[in-house]
Amino acid sequence: MSKVYFVGCGPGDPDLITVKAKKILQKADVVVYSGSLIPDQILKLCKKAKMHDAASLVREEIFEILKTSAQKNKLVVRLHDGDPAIYGAIREQTDNLQKEEIEFEIIPGVTSFLASSAALGLQLTLPGVTQTMIITRAEKRTKVPKEEQISELAKHRSTMIFYLSVHLLSDIVKESIKGGYPKTTPAAVVYRASWPDQKMIIGTLEDITKKVWAEKITRTAIVIIGDVIQPKSYEYSKLYDKTFSHGYRKAKKL
Repeated sequence: MSKVYFVGCGPGDPDLITVKAKKILQKADVVVYSGSLIPDQILKLCKKAKMHDAASLVREEIFEILKTSAQKNKLVVRLHDGDPAIYGAIREQTDNLQKEEIEFEIIPGVTSFLASSAALGLQLTLPGVTQTMIITRAEKRTKVPKEEQISELAKHRSTMIFYLSVHLLSDIVKESIKGGYPKTTPAAVVYRASWPDQKMIIGTLEDITKKVWAEKITRTAIVIIGDVIQPKSYEYSKLYDKTFSHGYRKAKKL
């Protein structure tokens, strides 16, 4: 019996796939992939595989393909955009595989919030600004615990990152301000990070919704809120400070 690989292919740019993921796809016999979220150049790596588009399948159908293919000793891949661990719905599959005594392995991928921060030229944690990132989503059909309401999370005034939520941007703004962010707090939206049609919109909580609506962006975008986007000031890293000693370097007098 073969194991099942849950593979992250990265955010969109085919060059951002890991070497390990690429090698597995080239050897795969069966691939269940996440529809149009997977670039064509990535799908072309699956030269010998039988392909299944997960967009037209339900949970039970996907699991049946994974299970029966593994039992036939096929090299099976569940191919995700970004990284499988972030809003990837893999736990319900891995738990079922374990019940069937089928091994699995997760191959991480570059996730879209990192592609977004790279596109914006950001450092998401800045000394003197924030050392914390909160990755979440706005509530709609998928509920969130009461203590994870946006207004509660916003009290930390850290870097907030939203997946699957740009269509609820006005709610995000309202709740973020309610939680303590000033209206002047920088905000950014990156549409299809690292894809050829990538768009970046930068503003503040006061005007970001209007700017994003003007671009007609309603899906496939990351929302980032926080002073790291346009910091008024920040502290230099202690790690590379000339007065700072650590296990690999003594303090220097320059």
